[in-house]
Amino acid sequence: MSAISTVRTTDPTEAAGFIIRGGVVAFPTETVYGLGAAIFDETAVRKIFEAKGRPGDNPLIAHIGDVGQVELLALELSSDAERLIEHFFPGPLTIVVKKTDAVPAIATAGLDTIGIRMPNSELALAFLRECGKPIVAPSANVSGRPSPTTWQAVLEDLDGKIDCILQGEPTDIGLESTVVNCTVEPPLLLRRGAVSIDELRAVVPLIRELASGEAGAEKSPGLRHKHYSPRAKVAIGRELPAGFAGRAAFIGLHTSEEIFAETRVANSAEEYAAALFEFFRECDRGGIELIVCEPVPETGIGAALMDRIRRAAEG
Repeated sequence: MSAISTVRTTDPTEAAGFIIRGGVVAFPTETVYGLGAAIFDETAVRKIFEAKGRPGDNPLIAHIGDVGQVELLALELSSDAERLIEHFFPGPLTIVVKKTDAVPAIATAGLDTIGIRMPNSELALAFLRECGKPIVAPSANVSGRPSPTTWQAVLEDLDGKIDCILQGEPTDIGLESTVVNCTVEPPLLLRRGAVSIDELRAVVPLIRELASGEAGAEKSPGLRHKHYSPRAKVAIGRELPAGFAGRAAFIGLHTSEEIFAETRVANSAEEYAAALFEFFRECDRGGIELIVCEPVPETGIGAALMDRIRRAAEG
């Protein structure tokens, strides 16, 4: 892929112009920065896969600026899907539904379903509304790397590979959206995120979680391939592994008695989650060889946080 000049702007109208002309644009949401292209433009969608080095069997999520755009994408909506939309759009929730024929196969990895979400970010919504139609957008990083939570992280990975970066503030949540499959009964939680299972069950009581080894994960991005991994090794705990003598870093909710080259102590699980991916990137920039991540209780966003840490540790 030949290098292009990546424009940086704070103007959502300018950024949307690149989408309308068939380009790809990185933009901020409340979760992470996304890399968008017009969903009905197969050539533009293909550019996302090329820029990221993303496997073609990894489906993309459609982002909408108005709830009315759901009907352009969804063949049908169950009553549970309608309730989830009513309660959590806009917000960090993606619902998987049967897609219309208008949605190209390249956007869904050949599946007959599409994930849809409406971000809860003023800048994202302004951008999406200027685009005029839904866009697909995975995280705006090189595939497999930690998701970007700042525009600078996007630039680090994709400068010269994409048309534009819409510059906003660092993302609030820092972890990708919760994903629920609404094409089955009862609905199935595929990926943990800021909307917890308890919050989901307050709206749709019978929602269940995907069991280990259960079929269905292919409908959600982030579950089939290696994700979220820094170049450094990741370990879960509060202490250095026995015998380790390299440069190490620590992130968690409490201080450690060990001596680390880099340390980040968060005041809450929410702050920990928001800081995780950028800390991974800071450690890679600083030549850290091992990142020790303190485990947290798996309640609320802690469940999503531990999911991302475990996946990074598997890398």
